[in-house]
Formats: sequence, structure tokens, C-alpha cells
Amino acid sequence: MTVISHRPFSQQALDRLSAAGLRPTRQRLALVKLLFDGCDRHLSAEQLHGEALASNIRVSLATVYNALHQFTAAGMLREIIVDASCSYFDTNTSEHHHFFYGKSGRLEDIPGHLVALSKVPQAPAGMPIRRVDVIVRVDG
Repeated sequence: MTVISHRPFSQQALDRLSAAGLRPTRQRLALVKLLFDGCDRHLSAEQLHGEALASNIRVSLATVYNALHQFTAAGMLREIIVDASCSYFDTNTSEHHHFFYGKSGRLEDIPGHLVALSKVPQAPAGMPIRRVDVIVRVDG
């Protein structure tokens, strides 16, 4: 798990957004603080929106979704699509896989070296494989 350093967070949030090429709006800075102030984790847009409201950050759910997708496109997050109606955003962008606990909806990291694929189909012409995600579904 990655732990954020003890530098003043406002500078750290500015640095993260700047490195990703994103403009540091007030709402983005606040969401970056919530997302990256601690250890790596998995959040849905609804969970992050709830944390924002609990922290007195006035932001709409649509803005949270937009920011999460912008952060993902910029390489700050990974989107983990569990099914058509459920996705999480992962602050750990290293190569790894996940256990998905069906009853609780929790995701847990599986180190990438613990999963071995013996065969992956060739991608369609002109479409390089970006990454392979394995989700191991368990009860719990």
C-alpha cells in the first residue's frame, strides 16, 4: 500500500493535478485530497460523493463522476468494472488484479505476480492490448 508523504496536502494535490495535466479547480483539489490522503483504496463515485458531503465539500454526483473519469484518463486512477452497473476507482495504478466480495461489494488487491495467464487472444488489427484485468469473485 502507498502512503502519502507528510508534505502540505494542498501542494501535493496541486503537484498531482499538474503532473496529470489537469487544471487544479477547487473541486478537483478537494476530491484529490479525499482520494489520495492515505493508503490505496477502491471507491465508487457514490462513496466518494458521500465522503465529500460528509467533509462539507459541496460537489454534485455528476461532478464527482466527471472528475473520476478525468483522473482515470490522466492515469491517476484505474477504473475496475465489476459488472454493467458497478464500477470502482482504484488509487493503485500498478499492475495487479482483484478479489471481489459479492455480498459486501468490497474489492481487495491481488499482486500482479500471483496471477499467470497462459494464453491471451490476439487483439483486433490495430488495437494493442492495454492491460488484462482479472477479477476473482468470492462470497463475502
